[in-house]
Amino acid sequence: MAKAIWGGKVIAESNDTVVVEGNQYFPADSVEKNVLKSSPHTSICPWKGTAHYYHVEVDGMKNENAAWYYPEPSPAAKEIRGRIAFWKGVSVEAGKG
Repeated sequence: MAKAIWGGKVIAESNDTVVVEGNQYFPADSVEKNVLKSSPHTSICPWKGTAHYYHVEVDGMKNENAAWYYPEPSPAAKEIRGRIAFWKGVSVEAGKG
């Protein structure tokens, strides 16, 4: 089972992640919703589309723009629709088969 951990707390856990460019994309419903706060930040990937971001907040600590998702991914990246990935110090452990 893959897990995302930040601030000493498991913030996402799933057996159904998709790996793209080395990043584990978790199903949105496997992420603790109370730790995600909307961010106005976006970025553009030439082949995936426009990424939108969340701040991750755990126990009063804030990690700005530490999670991202593609609400409308390109057809080439359709498998990441409805999924969230992490970076910026969020530890992501790939599950062991």
